[in-house]
Amino acid sequence: MQPLHQLRAGVIGTGFIGPVHIEALKRLGVQVTAICGSTKSASACAEKWGIPEVYGDYDYEAMYRSPNVDVVHITSPNKVHVEQSLAALKAGKHVICEKPLGMTAKDTAKVVAAVKRRGSPVFAVNYMCRFFPAVLQMRAMVQRGDLGQIMHVQGHFFQDWLLKETDYNWRLLASEGGKLRAVGDIGTHWIDTVSFILGARAEAVFAHLETFHKSRYRPKGEVQTFAKIDPKTMVPYKVDTEDFGTVLLKFGKASHGFVKNVHANASISQVAAGWKCDLYAGIYGTKGSVRWSLQNPNDIVVGRRDEPNQVLQRATAGFSEDVAGFTDYPGGHPEGFPDSHKMQYRAVYEHIAGGRKTPLLFATAADGHHEVELCEAILRSSQGKKWLEIF
Repeated sequence: MQPLHQLRAGVIGTGFIGPVHIEALKRLGVQVTAICGSTKSASACAEKWGIPEVYGDYDYEAMYRSPNVDVVHITSPNKVHVEQSLAALKAGKHVICEKPLGMTAKDTAKVVAAVKRRGSPVFAVNYMCRFFPAVLQMRAMVQRGDLGQIMHVQGHFFQDWLLKETDYNWRLLASEGGKLRAVGDIGTHWIDTVSFILGARAEAVFAHLETFHKSRYRPKGEVQTFAKIDPKTMVPYKVDTEDFGTVLLKFGKASHGFVKNVHANASISQVAAGWKCDLYAGIYGTKGSVRWSLQNPNDIVVGRRDEPNQVLQRATAGFSEDVAGFTDYPGGHPEGFPDSHKMQYRAVYEHIAGGRKTPLLFATAADGHHEVELCEAILRSSQGKKWLEIF
């Protein structure tokens, strides 16, 4: 296998998530050779992280022409994901694209087709929650039959960063982030995580979405995610995306035989006071259950009816062998959000370096396309107040 430090990365985007990618790559020993963004932000990011090639004015095509970039990380706003992905594939680059893959399923289908046509580039969508050790452990328990036949799944993804009418981010605008905001931004993480654990895709949805703040206030210029804004500089605008919603899902059959027509329900909110960023999932089977929370990422609760419940801790007995290779620190040394990114990129880069011979655990372009199809069905379901199937 080619050493990871021989692969070189170029990153598009310098907002909240771009530096998360950069830090994780540097921890892996991957060379980050290029950064692309606005001229001012790209130059500042390059200086901070020691990145030699700077492509200002969002000139990603110039970055793609660099012989010093093997893998492109797309961390730009949602509306340009597809065009930047297609251009990267055409240039022969491997790609890790932030979610969602695109704004519409019609567009994301073009990426799936391009990946098949090009053949050699590896394409991953950054659903990094798959790579929390707890999620991998839960997946192993389901696939092994430890929980018996899975009956149902429940959970939530809650945040409060858009609680106030003066909270602003470009994701609030359908023209920038897509018609679904809470579900599209964080709800898809929940759905992808559960799909990964079960080994099955959602095949039908029933959803109800709500927008509490019909109007909000925004600054006259753009700001970075989670940045604080002076209310005196803000102007009103009409909100065209949802604040929260409830989604019912029916998952299909998994190859391992322990999942078939499983019902799931998820509550999604970006206006849930007190919740900073919590993906919670409970998987309930005929022999037992497992429950996990992103805000307590190193523990799993195993539930039994006729035996004492257990709390399994990462890197201890019962929560170690199944996640070997996806956890680096001893028990009691917490691993969390930055580590999930590191583990995802390690899996992708090893897949590239190993000639595609390693397990395909990361989300592919086809997975990203399915999530966008699902989002469109969720929106139609809420509007029509009915169940919809996804094909």
